[in-house]
Amino acid sequence: MLVYKTCTPDATEALGGKLAELLAPGDVVCLSGDLGAGKTLFVQGVVAGLGADATDVTSPTFTIMNVYAARIPVYHFDLYRLENTAALADIGFEEYLGGDGVALIEWADKFPAALPAEYLDIRFTVGEWPTERIITMIPQGTRYLQMSEELKERAGTGFRYCDPSV
Repeated sequence: MLVYKTCTPDATEALGGKLAELLAPGDVVCLSGDLGAGKTLFVQGVVAGLGADATDVTSPTFTIMNVYAARIPVYHFDLYRLENTAALADIGFEEYLGGDGVALIEWADKFPAALPAEYLDIRFTVGEWPTERIITMIPQGTRYLQMSEELKERAGTGFRYCDPSV
């Protein structure tokens, strides 16, 4: 498990960009946390890091999924409004996991039984200061454990500490 702290929205987005450097087709990243905790901002960083326009990224709360054309296609899900696993089947959820793109799934914690055996679990919480975010990464499986270790090296210490006076 890795825990990062970001002090600004830009830093949260930048951490997403660092993760993007490590993503490959078939990867699944699950994001959970309260409304406004930074999930979509992090996704903007991932999408930008994969070479697409981050300003196109919005939370797909009403559309359930957005697709972004990037170096690797990005399938951005928001499961907040779904009530049950039957709704996942209706949108073809399983077809996007492990395929030609990267699946970024907000509110994935609502349907743990629908997730693959291996994925990167990322949990967002608001810190002590209004813009501080605590981002906890829990790798599920060997691929994601290796990814987390590589991210730790690439991210360096710039994402681990916050100074409230800044």
